[in-house]
Amino acid sequence: MKRFALATASSLAVLAGTSVMAEPQAEVLHWWTSGGEAKSVAVLQEEFAANGGTWTDMPVAGGGGDAAMTALRARVLAGNAPTAVQLKGPAIQEWYEEGVLADISNVAEAEGWAEVLPASIAAHMQCEGTWCAAPVNVHRIDWIWANADILAANDIEMPTTWEEFNAAAEKLQAAGIIPLAHGGQAWQDATVFEAVALGIGGPEFFKKAFVDLDPETLTSDTMVQIFDQMRTLRGFVDENFSGRDWNLATAMVMNGEAAFQIMGDWAKGEFLAAGKVPGEDFLCGSTPGDGYLYNVDSFAMFDVDGDDKRAGQELLAKLIVAPKFQEVFNLNKGSIPARTDVALDKFDICAKISAEDMGASSANGSLLPSYAHGMALRGAQAGAITDVVTAHFNSDMSSADAVQQLADAVANSY
Repeated sequence: MKRFALATASSLAVLAGTSVMAEPQAEVLHWWTSGGEAKSVAVLQEEFAANGGTWTDMPVAGGGGDAAMTALRARVLAGNAPTAVQLKGPAIQEWYEEGVLADISNVAEAEGWAEVLPASIAAHMQCEGTWCAAPVNVHRIDWIWANADILAANDIEMPTTWEEFNAAAEKLQAAGIIPLAHGGQAWQDATVFEAVALGIGGPEFFKKAFVDLDPETLTSDTMVQIFDQMRTLRGFVDENFSGRDWNLATAMVMNGEAAFQIMGDWAKGEFLAAGKVPGEDFLCGSTPGDGYLYNVDSFAMFDVDGDDKRAGQELLAKLIVAPKFQEVFNLNKGSIPARTDVALDKFDICAKISAEDMGASSANGSLLPSYAHGMALRGAQAGAITDVVTAHFNSDMSSADAVQQLADAVANSY
């Protein structure tokens, strides 16, 4: 059964016929409010305006997007949904099942999206085989960022194992330097946790635990080891971390207050926005272990009244996936294009590493959706895991107790 509000052939024909004449209008809800993110979304606003559109910006601060989703829920319940909304992963499907998404298959087919997007990413953008969202980028989650001067001054190399990371952190701590910049918010705790889980458990373990939610994997000795490492990392964080936004933690590394940050590659956007040079001012490397955790930003189009708004949706979808925007946006954002045919000549070494690793991981089966950033699981299950992770990180809970609570929370989340 198709659940789109604009899914019939006749309505699509009307949409296609009227959107040419209507002046495109778009009210866009998103949570890109930090320096690098705001600069990135401004690129889309400018291109939309250059193509005759009128953009109404609706930014909702909060790096994890929780506040934006609360605002979206209120708008939809009031019967006044925004034209386009930053959504991703299973959240797209959840809104589709509520019957409030518009069908943008006419744009996707005209622009040949299926030929230029990786199959795994295209699958996230489709609802029962029909296109319902437009992908903006691919973010890698499992990155370590480092202050190059601090590492050089303390004769430390970028760590390739968690043992090396721990040893480096202890050395930095002894020298009076904060080893790990971190913001005490639940989604940030989850970001670190899943990187540790992938590194210690490996790709197959990660899939069983955080995609399949396999009970035996969730209660395994390996999961205990992961929580042990999280407890170790907690000791490398400064006392003032509680409530700190992620970009302020990035600034700590940038300004030499801390050595490392474990964060997705939107952190690179902050470094670049401040004029920092990768390989000179800051270093990038995947967190220890094999595999690649991805997060894909995308925009879903909601059911709206008016030819101008529908024209805005068509124009917005077309621009988002077009090569020009994919290049310019991702150069600012720190991510890499979702399209596979965009040249990376203008991209920095971190982006090229990301693209190379994504290709290799896709080929060997270790390209995995991030649970912490809403790509692998629906909200209830992801939230259940994160609640336990952040409770453990912010208390003296034992690893064994955390593992049991994790399994119980997942079992009770359905």
